[in-house]
Amino acid sequence: MSFSLIPDGVYPSIYQIDGPALNRRGITLLLADLDNTLAKYGQPEPDQDLRAWKDALAAAGVELFLLSNSRKPRRAEHFARALGIPFLGHAEKPKSGGFLKAMAQMGRTPAQTAMVGDQIFTDILGAKRTGVLALMVEPIQLAGNPGRYLRYAVEEPFRALGRRRTRKE
Repeated sequence: MSFSLIPDGVYPSIYQIDGPALNRRGITLLLADLDNTLAKYGQPEPDQDLRAWKDALAAAGVELFLLSNSRKPRRAEHFARALGIPFLGHAEKPKSGGFLKAMAQMGRTPAQTAMVGDQIFTDILGAKRTGVLALMVEPIQLAGNPGRYLRYAVEEPFRALGRRRTRKE
């Protein structure tokens, strides 16, 4: 089991993650965090840009799967159903169980899977521990909980190292 906090790539948003590029790497399943990755905290429905990005991924042979730690069980379910994708709520990231369950549900291996999220200590660590490609996006919105500012500040050195990896692609 690997222990790394450095993402394999860091992007300004999900919209810079390219389906054909993932597919060329053998990735056919993209696990995605919900809050501050796919949508703002509390955003009840996917917007048109997210729907178009999901469709572009699908056209490239990459399925999107919502893997959320949301403490509101109905939120992840409602959002995923509105977007037309499978989901797993209460995934307990960074534990590997949720990642493994999602891959088993979709019939994929770690080599065929990537994870995208906005947090080092849940999304990236969990992906690394499970052996899937770990992609990070900048958070959509920092407003709100002051603890988020501290957490993102602590994560910044790891984000910076991940940005260097992204440029080398």
